[in-house]
Amino acid sequence: MRKVSGLRILVVLLLVCFVLYLLLRPFAGGAPVTVAKGSTLVVELGGAYVEAPAASPLARLAGDPTRPFVDLLKTFFLIERDDRIATVVLRIQPLEIGWGKADELRAAIARLREKGHKTIALLEVQSFSANKELYVGSAADELWVAPGAGVPLVGMAAEYIFLGGFWQKLGVGCDIARAGKYKSAVELFSERTMSEASREMANSLLDDTYARFVAALAADREKTPEAIRETIDQGYVHARELKEAGLIEGEIHLDELLTRFGPDVVEHADYLRTDPRLLGYDPKARFALVYGSGTVVQGDAEASPLSAQPSFASDTVSRAILDAAKDPDIAAIVLRIDSPGGSAMASELIWRAIRQARAKGKPVVASFSDVAASGGYYVASGADVIVSDPGTLTGSIGVFALRPVVGGLLDKLEIGVDSLTRGAHADFLLSSDKMSPEAHERLQSSVLETYQLFLSRVAEGRSKTIEQVDGLGQGRVWTGQQALDAGLVDELGGLYTAVRRAKQSVGLDVETDVDLIAFPKQKPFTQQLIEMVQGVAIRAAARAGGPPIEWPEPIGRILAWTRDMPLGTPLLIPPVMVEIR
Repeated sequence: MRKVSGLRILVVLLLVCFVLYLLLRPFAGGAPVTVAKGSTLVVELGGAYVEAPAASPLARLAGDPTRPFVDLLKTFFLIERDDRIATVVLRIQPLEIGWGKADELRAAIARLREKGHKTIALLEVQSFSANKELYVGSAADELWVAPGAGVPLVGMAAEYIFLGGFWQKLGVGCDIARAGKYKSAVELFSERTMSEASREMANSLLDDTYARFVAALAADREKTPEAIRETIDQGYVHARELKEAGLIEGEIHLDELLTRFGPDVVEHADYLRTDPRLLGYDPKARFALVYGSGTVVQGDAEASPLSAQPSFASDTVSRAILDAAKDPDIAAIVLRIDSPGGSAMASELIWRAIRQARAKGKPVVASFSDVAASGGYYVASGADVIVSDPGTLTGSIGVFALRPVVGGLLDKLEIGVDSLTRGAHADFLLSSDKMSPEAHERLQSSVLETYQLFLSRVAEGRSKTIEQVDGLGQGRVWTGQQALDAGLVDELGGLYTAVRRAKQSVGLDVETDVDLIAFPKQKPFTQQLIEMVQGVAIRAAARAGGPPIEWPEPIGRILAWTRDMPLGTPLLIPPVMVEIR
């Protein structure tokens, strides 16, 4: 009987493995695609891209839609060295990215042109706001739009939402402490409009972004910035008007465009199967690529093999950095940050891990994506080198603490509350009434102490005095370009530039090929299977409770931004940048 039971178990296991093989085979890729000399490659750009490792086959099987930005950059990297590709057609659909990633796409297109590839951008966009698509597409040799597209060129705008009046109607107040006159994140909850300092900062960010947008269009279309500004002020919303202004070549459909280049057309999905080694890729070193995406929080990330959602959890990221530092095969560490900050304690723990990695002789290069502000910048200040995109939102060296006061709401709902305390200042722990002046003084003291630590970390990392950092801090947000001018970053560029700096730090020629290895490393397949089963059960239980509420924008954006904030403790988070569009 034992033999029969063992045989049955073996058969079942073999059947499970066979079924999994059939299910996962489509995600393993097929044979390398054949590319003829002089081919045209269609590259698809559109939607959202995250700063995270590639999803596992199990996650893709479960329908995880995550698309890592690094995978898109790898595609451009392959094309650069592929002399079989004569023309690259960039099919650009609505982009859900920030100005940092837009900068990196422009730079990648520019490198293709430098390598002799003809680049053509086709915008298939119908939107009230197409600035980022125009910004990216204009970097190509030719810029077209599809018939029926809507690509208005009417300027640039930013919106900020304030909930102070809303909370007041509900009877909810706030106890607030902050360090830095620009630390205006609390205004979201407490005010009805911008403070003067916030308005100054917001105008500065908008001015810089708009100036770079105008300068890029002017350089790409061989016009003066003044001419571009005049065109924008005309408020053109039709393709024919953009053509008459010399900003696009005209209207054309993708199939019509491709007929210009012969029959050898390679699709993006097929090209992803290209073996880099066939293009001369020969890595001489390995660098760790560690991601810090989203709100900085304490603890471990709740990772699931069914999802590749990014995280910036202190224990997970710190462990990844230290594991990479101990790995003898890893020569350097690149920390890719796309984060508005978060917990002060979590930021300090990750900063400490970076310093420990450097003490072990492993250079650390911080690479900024769309946002690397407040806690995100705190973490990066521990690195050897900071590389930022020109459009990255960064800095915001400041601290705040916000404690909701719900006594008014409880009164409106006729909910009674009695509070008992022991100790002269125990009202510090209550939320039904505003703090006493003495308790508020202690909250403010805690915030100021965290701010001083923040200043000292940045001063140490950037070789500045605390007074100099304080002058650049006060919670003020900068663009990457402004941060470079202020000495808060070392160089402008994206992941490509950060990897080049890492090569230099270990004595490699900047043209030397290196492997980027994601840390933490992917778990064994059997462990992923176990966690997959657990994840399916959890998801099923969640669905049983009903579908999630779909909040309208911009309320949904605010809720997503605040959901991980530990209110009542010192926080390192910048103002709510709804969007510059």
